[in-house]
Amino acid sequence: MTSGEPATLALTQERVLHHLTEGEIEVEGLIPWSSNATLLVTVREEDLALLAVYKPQRGERPLWDFPFGTLPLREVAAYLLSDALGWGLVPPTVLREGPHGLGSLQFFVHARDEEHFFTIEDDPAYADDLKRLAAFDVVANNADRKSGHCLVDEQGRLWAIDNALTFHDEPKLRTVIWDFAGRPLPAAIKNDLQALQETLAEGSPLSQALAQLLSEPELAALRRRLRRLIRAGRFPEPGPGRPVPWPLV
Repeated sequence: MTSGEPATLALTQERVLHHLTEGEIEVEGLIPWSSNATLLVTVREEDLALLAVYKPQRGERPLWDFPFGTLPLREVAAYLLSDALGWGLVPPTVLREGPHGLGSLQFFVHARDEEHFFTIEDDPAYADDLKRLAAFDVVANNADRKSGHCLVDEQGRLWAIDNALTFHDEPKLRTVIWDFAGRPLPAAIKNDLQALQETLAEGSPLSQALAQLLSEPELAALRRRLRRLIRAGRFPEPGPGRPVPWPLV
């Protein structure tokens, strides 16, 4: 398979993660319109070449509320959370050294250019996935869920990318997905969230992995948000201030 051909997770998630972790990284170029340095790369190992998105720490734009150097770590934490829920919303993502230092490396989604949240929000085929994504963003405390961060791949699968502004220990939820505000959580989503509580228990493998990526207050806040969402049993209403990101797309 060449880097120009769409690669699907039919390779198995484990194979993609191994490839991202062990493969040789070759920079193809900058991805335009990104707030931080975002590079399209080819990752090569044996006879396989996959496209990926590489976000090095040193390419971050300083922010007043997120510590410098932590955004790639949060990208990886978002993947681990999505994987633990069993929802498969975030493309496989690893933390590793690259040509420009430590950064996140994420499987590149070959997306339909014309599709994003605002084009699919009323499509019944995506209703369940969008509810999962809305719940995911509440738990992850996503401060920047734009419409363009919701991708539809060539097989019609929904993916959530650009998850760097997440897991702050203060309330930061800003999202375009308020369609379900105030509605009860579907039983399947609530069951998955309850299972996540057990998976996130102190000392668990997931808890230990997240502790390498997030601060203690952030990990504690993650558990609190999860408990509150389960206890409320419904999607939250928009909070005060600015509950949507800008730009919207």
